[in-house]
Amino acid sequence: MAGCRRRTWVSRAILLSVLVFQAALLLRLENTAFQDEAVHLGSGHVQIAHLLYGTPVPTDDARYFSGSPLLCPVMAALVDARFGLAGARLLSLFFMLGANTLLYAMTRRLFSERPALAAAALFAVIPSTIVLGHLATCDSAAVFLLALAAWIIVRTDRAPLVAVLLAAPVAVLAVGTKYAAGLYLPTLVMLAALVAWPHRGRRSIVRAVLLVIGLTVPILAGLHYSDVLDGLRATTSAREHGTDGARELLWKTAVWSGPMLLTACGGAIAYARRGRMNESAPVAHLGVPGGVWRALLGLLLCGTALLALGYQIHLAISVAFYTHLGFGLLFAAPMAGVGLTRLVGEHFRFPQLACLLWVATLCVGVTKSAEWFTSWPEASRLNVAPRQYVTSGAGRYLAETPDVPVHYLRDVTDRTRWTSLRSTGYLDTLGTVRHGDDGYRKALADGWFDVVVLDGVATPRVESVVAVAVRSSGKYRPLGTVPFGEDRGRYRIWVKR
Repeated sequence: MAGCRRRTWVSRAILLSVLVFQAALLLRLENTAFQDEAVHLGSGHVQIAHLLYGTPVPTDDARYFSGSPLLCPVMAALVDARFGLAGARLLSLFFMLGANTLLYAMTRRLFSERPALAAAALFAVIPSTIVLGHLATCDSAAVFLLALAAWIIVRTDRAPLVAVLLAAPVAVLAVGTKYAAGLYLPTLVMLAALVAWPHRGRRSIVRAVLLVIGLTVPILAGLHYSDVLDGLRATTSAREHGTDGARELLWKTAVWSGPMLLTACGGAIAYARRGRMNESAPVAHLGVPGGVWRALLGLLLCGTALLALGYQIHLAISVAFYTHLGFGLLFAAPMAGVGLTRLVGEHFRFPQLACLLWVATLCVGVTKSAEWFTSWPEASRLNVAPRQYVTSGAGRYLAETPDVPVHYLRDVTDRTRWTSLRSTGYLDTLGTVRHGDDGYRKALADGWFDVVVLDGVATPRVESVVAVAVRSSGKYRPLGTVPFGEDRGRYRIWVKR
């Protein structure tokens, strides 16, 4: 008993070290607000003003967001109002640390401490975990909620069948937070049946049916009594298809998740072939589960990691691919923990192999997360330069990514005053609505906008059209240029004469 207690405390101490290292990897990243963060926080502030003061919501957030604007955006905006962007990012950090802790607890329940620690150590250093843990969006909260639902399902495997319903509201909340989390609901249902099978036999199917009912009823009620259905269609289920090829998406999968996914697949194969080696069986009093059960568990957990890849190949789009990969790798991580411990071998015969694999995963995570966090323009000086030309409650402004300046200038402006380079609908003096390039040219020729801000990153083709139009209109004078990053580019700013 004393040895078991000592092993538990040692395991917890190692887990704490893993979490501290994970936090350090996240906190080293730095940049001004990403566009998604600005949209996320801006919507939250708008919703808070609407709830407290009845301020009209200027945009239909339910159609725009890939999750309910009343959930995570409001929570993040409350933190942002008190502690700024850094505080909102810390909230995401806590969610990802919580998700990793739950992953450890779930893997420990399925196997033992060693695979659990290995799974947590790998999950802590993959690129998706690092990026999502330092990005003030709803993704980290959704990952945490999925991890919590999965842990409840595994933790209640020997409890009365109805106990599985405790996971239902958590999973539903995860879907409400991020609609893409619904892609992993079938995994939760199958996991509910699978982990209970050694204890309940065929009654585990009843457990899965109960979970399906617990998930379906509130989801259907939410779709019927709220306006999230349009947002779900626009951002997830009926999203417009892109042009990204399967080869590109496969390459991104290999780069962002290759080491961990290969480790998980290796662990699944090894576990199916041999039920016990360095980890104890999940049902010790019943012996080692059969090979079919072990193979199904590995197939379920590893296959879940490929759901995002299959879905985005179907859409031919790579937007937010790094996010959805992180969702799937949460489920593959337990098998990756098994794979890492099997690589070490019995009695720690080959620890150097496991260390080499973990270091390779760490290098990929550090490199890719740093590249991603410097992939958008740094906007600290931009938000100072045009401030004197932004009029409180008035004015019209054009920018490639307007949500970022709106976030930093929200004390003097709001989103309704800004137009992006992604869409326009300018009504000219003859009553004709002009769209696309023609709309920008005519609006600038008429001097419709008071300030124009271009960065040369988000929409280079449209920017070239706008740059020519703003110079030839004779209605604007250049305010100047503002460099961003380490000689990576510059903002160009014009103001109306």
